[in-house]
Amino acid sequence: MASKFGLAGGIPERRVRPIWDAIDSRQFKNALKQSTALLAKYPNSPYALALKALVLERMGKCDESLSVSLRAKDLLYQNDSTLMDDLTLSTLQIVFQRLDRLDLATSCYEYACGKYPNNMDHMMGLFNCYVREYSFVKQQQTAIKMYKHAGEERFLLWAVCSIQLQVLCGNGGEKLLLLAEGLLKKHVASHSLHEPEALIVYISILEQQSKYGDALEILSGTLGSLLVIEVDKLRIQGRLLARQGDYTAAAQIYKKILELSPDDWECFLHYLGCLLEDDSSWCNAASSDPIHPQKSVDCKFSHLTDEVFNSRISDASTSVKKLQADTSVNLIRCPYLANLEIERRKLLYGKNNDDELLEAVLEYFLSFGHLACFTSDVEDFLLVLSLDKKAKLLERLKSSSTSHSTESIKELDRFITLKKIQELIGNTYKLPVDELEHSAVQMSEMYCKSLPLSKDLDPQESIHGEELLSMASNVLVQLFWRTSNYGYFMEAIMVLEFGLTVRRHAWQYKVLLVHLYSHLGALPLAYEWYKALDVKNILMETVSHHILPQMLVSSLWVESNNLLRDYLRFMDDHLRESADLTFLAYRHRNYSKVIEFVQFKERLQRSSQYLVARVESSILQLKQNADNIEEEESVLENLKCGVHFLELSNEIGSKSVTFNEDWQSRPWWTPTPDKNYLLGPFAGISYCPKENLMKEREANILGVVERKSLLPRLIYLSIQTVSACVKENFEVNGSICDPKVSSELKYLLDRYAKMLGFSLRDAVEVVSGVSSGLNSSEAFGADMVGWLNFAVFLNAWNLSSHEVVLPDVNGCRPSTWQVVNTLLKKCILEVRSMESLVCYPRLDLSVLVQLVTEPLAWHTLVMQSCVRSSLPSGKKKKKSGSADHSTSPLSHDIRGSVQSTSGVVEEVAKWLGHHIKKSEDEKLDAIFSSLEANDRGEGPGQVFRLLGTLISSLNEAELGDQISQAMKSWSPVDVARKFVAGQRAGLSAFLRICDSKIKSLQALKQQMAQV
Repeated sequence: MASKFGLAGGIPERRVRPIWDAIDSRQFKNALKQSTALLAKYPNSPYALALKALVLERMGKCDESLSVSLRAKDLLYQNDSTLMDDLTLSTLQIVFQRLDRLDLATSCYEYACGKYPNNMDHMMGLFNCYVREYSFVKQQQTAIKMYKHAGEERFLLWAVCSIQLQVLCGNGGEKLLLLAEGLLKKHVASHSLHEPEALIVYISILEQQSKYGDALEILSGTLGSLLVIEVDKLRIQGRLLARQGDYTAAAQIYKKILELSPDDWECFLHYLGCLLEDDSSWCNAASSDPIHPQKSVDCKFSHLTDEVFNSRISDASTSVKKLQADTSVNLIRCPYLANLEIERRKLLYGKNNDDELLEAVLEYFLSFGHLACFTSDVEDFLLVLSLDKKAKLLERLKSSSTSHSTESIKELDRFITLKKIQELIGNTYKLPVDELEHSAVQMSEMYCKSLPLSKDLDPQESIHGEELLSMASNVLVQLFWRTSNYGYFMEAIMVLEFGLTVRRHAWQYKVLLVHLYSHLGALPLAYEWYKALDVKNILMETVSHHILPQMLVSSLWVESNNLLRDYLRFMDDHLRESADLTFLAYRHRNYSKVIEFVQFKERLQRSSQYLVARVESSILQLKQNADNIEEEESVLENLKCGVHFLELSNEIGSKSVTFNEDWQSRPWWTPTPDKNYLLGPFAGISYCPKENLMKEREANILGVVERKSLLPRLIYLSIQTVSACVKENFEVNGSICDPKVSSELKYLLDRYAKMLGFSLRDAVEVVSGVSSGLNSSEAFGADMVGWLNFAVFLNAWNLSSHEVVLPDVNGCRPSTWQVVNTLLKKCILEVRSMESLVCYPRLDLSVLVQLVTEPLAWHTLVMQSCVRSSLPSGKKKKKSGSADHSTSPLSHDIRGSVQSTSGVVEEVAKWLGHHIKKSEDEKLDAIFSSLEANDRGEGPGQVFRLLGTLISSLNEAELGDQISQAMKSWSPVDVARKFVAGQRAGLSAFLRICDSKIKSLQALKQQMAQV
C-alpha cells in the first residue's frame, strides 16, 4: 500500500502510515487505537472508516467490521463531494472479501465506475471484483470498455480470455469464439500484436473452432516471429498440421523437433502417430485427466495395409537409429524408449514380435536399469505381454545382472529394479512360501549391507536402497494373506519401524504403517504416523485418503474433527482466494495461466473428497451431540434442519465430480479406500493397476454421499414426527401430527430404500425378516449400518402413519419398536463376538463403532423426543381416561426400547473393558511368540532376527556415527508396546462413547419414571 500513500480522502500520509505499519506487524490493538483516533479527527472520511473496519476484521470482530464498512460504503454513496479514490475502494474491497461479502465490494466499484466512467483505476478494480466472482460475462464487458477507452492490447486480451472462460467453464456457446476471433482480427489489422502470449491466445481461439489452416497461416506469417524459441513454434505447427489431417507434413515437423531436442518423448509419440496416421494422442490430450493421466496411448492403425504399415514403421526405426547414433556420447532415454514403442505398436498390429520387444526391454535395462524411473518407464510395454513372456523377461533380466554387490550404488539400484519388475509383473503369489520368505530376507539383507553407502549423506536425504524395506514389507503382507499367520504382519511392521529409526523422513514407510496399523485396529498410531507426514496445502486433497476414510468410521472423534476442519479450511480458503492468482496472471499478461487457474479452481470445487468432507463433517457433529436432544436440535438448526444437504442429495445424480486422490502411493493390497484384499480369502493377487478400480470407486462414492446427505433431514423429521405424535397421544391440546412432515419422511424413506436397492415395501420385509430370524443379517449385505438406519427412521415414521404392517411371528405381530430393538441387539452383539483383537486383524471394530454411533444413536434420539414430549408440562390438560400414561402401549414400547438399548450398550462396554484390562505382558508375549520360527527355522521372524543380528554386530566405522546411533536406539519391545498402547487408546475412545450413551439412557429411565 505504500506506493499509494499520499492524500486518501483528504487524510495526510503521515497519519495513515503508522496504522498500516501496525497492521503489517500484527499489532492490531495498537492499530485499532490509532484508527479510532484518526476517525475521531475525520468522522466523515470513508477511508478512515475502511481502515478501522480492516483492523476489526483482523481482530476477528467480523460483525463490528461489517457494520463499520457499511457506514463507509453509505458515506461514499451519499456525499457527492467525497473523494472516491482507489485506495479507499481497494481497502473496502479487502474488508468485504475477507468477510465473504464480495457483492458489497462489487457494488462499491460499480457505483464508482458509474460516477467516474473514464477512471481506469476504478474499471480495473471492478474487473478484479468480477474475476473474484467468476462473472465471466461482466469481465468481458468491463475489459472491452477499458480497451475502447485506452486502446491497449492487454485489455483486449482480458476480454478474449473472459470469452474463452465462458466457453470452457461457463454456459457460453462456441459462437462466442467468433466474437473473440473478430476482436483479435480487427486489432491485428490496425495495431498488430506485440506479445508471444497474445499470439498463443489467438491461435488457441482458432484451434478451438477447428480453424487449423487459419492458425497455420498466422503462425507462418509475420506474427510467428513473436515466438523466439524455435522448438516451441515447431510444436504448435506440428500439432496444427496433425489436427488438420496433414500427417506427412506434421511428421516432418516432429522429426525436425527430435533432431533439435532428441530426448522429447512426447514429441516422438506424436511423430510416430503422424507416421501411422493415428490421432489418438491428440484426442486423448483433449479429454485427459491431469491427476490420473492415461498410462498407455491407444493405437488406431487398422486402416493401414501391411505394406504401408511396414514402410512407416521402418521409417520410424531408421530415425530412431540415427538419434541413437547422434546421442551415443550423451546417453539419453528417449531413443531407447522409442524402440520399445515401435515394437509395442508392431505387436498390437499383430506382428507376433514378442521376442523383439523383450530384446528392446533388455537393451533398455542394460543402459538404464539403475534408474529409479525404469519400472514406470517400461510398465506400459509389459502390459501387452502374456504372463509367460513376462516371466521369461524377468529371467532374462536376472541373468543379465548376476552381481548382487552392494559396493556399487549402480549395482544396488539394478537389484532394486529387478525386484520392482517382479512386483510389477504380479506373479509373486505363484511362488512357494519359502521362496517368498527368502526374497524378504534377501531384500532386508541387501538393505543392511548397503547402509555404508549412505553414511556420509545428510540426515534429510534418502538413503540408498530405501525401497528395499518397502518391498520386503509388501512380501511379508503377501505371506500373511496367503498363510493367515499373524506373525508375518507384525514382522512387516517391525521392518518398517526399523527403517524409520534409520531414516525418520522416509515417507513411503510412514504411508505403509498408516495402512498396516489401521488394519490392525491401532488407528491412533496410524493417525500419529499420518501426522508425521506433515501433509499441508494441496497435499490435503491428494494424500488424506490414506487416513480420512478410516477415521470417519472410528471412535476418534476429536482427531477426525481436526482432520476435517483443517481440510475444509484449506479448501474454503483456496476457493475464496484463488481468484488472486487469476487476477495476478491477468496483470502479468500470462493468459494461458488465467485459464489454468480457473480450471484448477473448478476442479477442486467439484472434488469428490470435498463433497464427502462437507457431509461427513455435519454427520460427525450430529454423532457428537446425539446423547442430548437439545444440543442435537441446536446442531440441526445450524444445518438448516438438513434442507441444504437434502438439496445436495437431489443434485448428486447431475453433479460432475472430480477425483484428485493420488492412488499410486497406496499399498497394493488396498488400492482404493473401498478395497482391501486382506479382508477376504487369498485370491492370488500381488499387483493391481489402480485405474482398473477407478470407475467402481466413482460410482460407490456418489451413492454413499447421496444417501448420507439424507441423514440430517431424516433425523430432524423423525424428532419432529415423534414429538408431535406423542403429544397427540398424551395431551388434550397436544400437537396434531403435521401431515406434511409425515409425508416428507415417507418420501425420504422411499428414496433411502431405493438407494439400498429395494422398494419401500420390500425393504420393510427385509428388516422384518432379519428381525424375526427368518433371515440372517447377511441379507443386509455389506451395508448393515445403512439398513439399521433405515429401520430406525421407519419406526419414527410409523408412529404417525401406522402404515407399516409387519407379518406375525409365532402368532404375535411385533411393533416397529421391537423390530428396531431386535435388530440393534442382534447385529451389534453379532459383530461384537469377533476374535481377539491382538491376535487377528478384523474390520468388525469399525462396523461396531458405526452401529453404536449411528443407528443406535438416532434411535436414542427418537426415544429422547418421545420421553420429553410425554413428560407433564405445567398447566397442560391430560386426556380424560388417560391419567396413567405408564400403562399405554406407546409408553410400554418406549420403556422396552430404553431397556433393550441400554443393555446392548452395556454389553459392548463390558466387552471393551475386558480387552482394555488385558495385561500388556500378555499381549507382548502374543506378539513376540508370533515372530518365533518353527523347528525347521521357517515361518515368520526370519527378517526380524536378521535385523537383530545386524544390530548386535554392527560396525560403527563402516556405518558412520549417525546411522549407528539410530540403529542402536531401535527397540522391538518399544514398537510392540506402542502398538498395544495404540490399540488400547482406540478401544478406550470407544468405551468413553459407550459410557456417555449409558449415562444418557439411565437419565431417560429416570425421566420415564415421571411419566
